[in-house]
Amino acid sequence: MNGAEPRAKPDNLLPLLLGFGILAAMLLGIVWFLQRQVADYKAVRQSVESSQSLYRLFSALQDAETGQRGYQISGIASFLDPYNNALPVIAKELVAVKSTIGSNADTQKPIADLEDLIEQRLESLQSAILYHDSDRPDEALALIGIEAGKNSMDRIRNIVTPLINARNDVVESRFQSAARAASWLTAGAIAATAFGVFLALVAVQQAQRQLSAISSSVDVLSQTNQRLVAEAAHGVELASQLRQSQKMEAIGQLTGGLAHDFNNMLAVIVSSLGLIKRRIARGDTNIDRYIDSALDGADRAATLTHRLLAFARQQPLAPVSLDSNRMVGGMSELLRRTLGEGVRLETALSGGLWRTRADPSQLENAILNLAVNARDAMPKGGRLTIETSNAHLDDEYVSSHVGAAIGQYVLIAVTDTGAGICREVIDRVFDPFFTTKPPGQGTGLGLSQVFGFIKQSGGHIAVYSELSHGTSVKMYLPRYYGADESCDAMPSLAASARGGAKSEVILVVEDDDRVRQLTVDALMELGYTVLSANGGPAALDSLAEATTVDLLFTDIVMPDLNGRDLARQAIKLQPGLKVLFTTGYAPNAVVHNATLEPGEDLIGKPFQIEQLGGKVREVLDRPAVVVKLPMTRPAGLSRQRSG
Repeated sequence: MNGAEPRAKPDNLLPLLLGFGILAAMLLGIVWFLQRQVADYKAVRQSVESSQSLYRLFSALQDAETGQRGYQISGIASFLDPYNNALPVIAKELVAVKSTIGSNADTQKPIADLEDLIEQRLESLQSAILYHDSDRPDEALALIGIEAGKNSMDRIRNIVTPLINARNDVVESRFQSAARAASWLTAGAIAATAFGVFLALVAVQQAQRQLSAISSSVDVLSQTNQRLVAEAAHGVELASQLRQSQKMEAIGQLTGGLAHDFNNMLAVIVSSLGLIKRRIARGDTNIDRYIDSALDGADRAATLTHRLLAFARQQPLAPVSLDSNRMVGGMSELLRRTLGEGVRLETALSGGLWRTRADPSQLENAILNLAVNARDAMPKGGRLTIETSNAHLDDEYVSSHVGAAIGQYVLIAVTDTGAGICREVIDRVFDPFFTTKPPGQGTGLGLSQVFGFIKQSGGHIAVYSELSHGTSVKMYLPRYYGADESCDAMPSLAASARGGAKSEVILVVEDDDRVRQLTVDALMELGYTVLSANGGPAALDSLAEATTVDLLFTDIVMPDLNGRDLARQAIKLQPGLKVLFTTGYAPNAVVHNATLEPGEDLIGKPFQIEQLGGKVREVLDRPAVVVKLPMTRPAGLSRQRSG
């Protein structure tokens, strides 16, 4: 074949995935400014309430004194009404003032002095009334003389006025801060929207480039086929053209599905940001549901990315030795709740079942995906059967099933009594974004994700179906001959994100500055002492200088020194050091077919703070022998503490 054959490389997705990561970071920044603006508005409201309480308190004092003086001069009992009405107001507003601004160290003494002066003044007014009622007017006049009353009220005014001025200053400062936050929010919303549109254009251009490359490949193949026409049968030529057409259709469906789903997610994010901007512009802070919608759109984009990695067999796996019977039995309650009352769940678990080695979380997701598909195929109800057994694939079976290998397997079969699948469709059920469900009721990635996981685990998957009778999906996982690792259950998805103590030190190693800083901030928020380094060599330099570290939290894909090699060298420097890996896309760095070694821990990007806290706590709480070294602060290492 003459000439280079252009190809669409799968790693062309990396810039697009990175772009969505940047968009998610921008959205997090917008959320931070929103929270800051809400805090400013709350502070303004509290300061205004404090000022109003002070005004009402001083006004009530004046009313009390006016009523007492009117009664003393006229002797008419009704003149005491302002005085009597003012007393409960004074008590109420004094409590309000103390609760809103009395806890500040700068205001404790003025508030205490104000309370004492008010108490003294009220006692004087009460005593004067008693003297007047006892026909002792001279003593009453001496007690609350004009000069004495004026001096007392002046002292009270000299305390109240600075407090009110201070509250007004807070209001002004917070309004300015809120205005700045609004400006940043507007700029951030515009930038996020523009960046989202840019990403959409990049996705379209990338799809066009891939289609162009495929078209060029088709042209080259067509020229080659023309030279081989004389040697090849007409049937072989037709078969080759058919296979090429199917490839183009699959890739076109993949790119079209990607653009469609990402556009839907961008629509949610952009619309939510637009509504947030409009509400903030008119001073309305009731924007929580739009923030939640934007975050939900970003989460859905991350989920779609993980499913694409699963289909491409490039997701990092954490396989362990599994008892499939125990796993299926443990899922029964979850499956019953998912299937609903119309579907009857039955399990047929084989005795003496072999063990297999797979990622328990991904296997549970695969079974759950198949169960949900089966439920949707039985809208009027039916029976779902999950059975396990030992199986052997011989050369006769392998010869008729592409991708299968001879050997012993653990079989997990999910069978329904639904409508079944026709022959024209059954050959495409594992194609990405292919679905027979109505628009909006399925992404078409569920079965392709299961297919990618089974193949990445070294297994085989097959579908059997008959129209009007039902469908059976059989997952074959290789038999595991190794030692029992006693790890039959996946960690709880609701693991508690308990925080840490400042005495627990975590070294974060990440070559991306923004990701590293966000990770450091999250761990500090959880209460840990955090060190950071921008790569493997810097981290080793720091560890060599005798800084005691409890956990090494490192990315796997880094220049100069990848995460695996860093971990091996770090454990030599500090025996007993615990390691937690992280990655977003690891086709080469996570070796052994993108799986973890036994005992290694990994959390995938992007992660939420609750997920990070739960995984870090799980690793730190695991018993280990830790060699304590003198704590020093190495040069060139950024050290940050929570609080």
